[in-house]
Amino acid sequence: MTVPEAWEGAGFRILFVCTGNYCRSPMAERLARSALEPFPAIQVISAGTHARPGRPLPEPTRRALARLGADPEGFLSRLLTADLVAAADLVLTATAAHRSAVAAQHFPAAARAFTIAEFGALARAVPAAEVTRHEDPVRRARALTERVCALRGTVPVDRLDIPDPNGRSRWAYRAAGRRIARSLAVPLRLLTLGPRP
Repeated sequence: MTVPEAWEGAGFRILFVCTGNYCRSPMAERLARSALEPFPAIQVISAGTHARPGRPLPEPTRRALARLGADPEGFLSRLLTADLVAAADLVLTATAAHRSAVAAQHFPAAARAFTIAEFGALARAVPAAEVTRHEDPVRRARALTERVCALRGTVPVDRLDIPDPNGRSRWAYRAAGRRIARSLAVPLRLLTLGPRP
């Protein structure tokens, strides 16, 4: 497997996936990047199962991100590839169907692929001390992922999928952005609590 250029230099790689890499996964990527900016060893990118590469964000996605305090500038869409999936340490998808598409690209990744909502719900069940006792951000990310993997199937998750706002009202974009932000809040807090490197 060749590590894609997008992943070079990362210590822990998080990949967000949706359909067009146009609305949901870019929102998740930019929200996570904003929180993880002080931790460059944790790298975050996104891709779409049916993306047309090189597309900028549509205005409703840009506005929703800006309202959430994340930077929408400079984003260009990326097509999901087997190499991206294989190189990712954690894959978070907009829907269960996207999670299945990830496994179809690279079956071993199924063990470390979750919907965004699923990962957020499972992370809430992880005792914070099991993650935050690690000062190194990469070890912390690995500890969180391992604990969440161990909890899979033991914690009920309400609504696995984040609905696609593409082509809908600005309120649909805002609702998707808020749901993504809520789902990522606990994982990002666990990764960023405590002393900074």
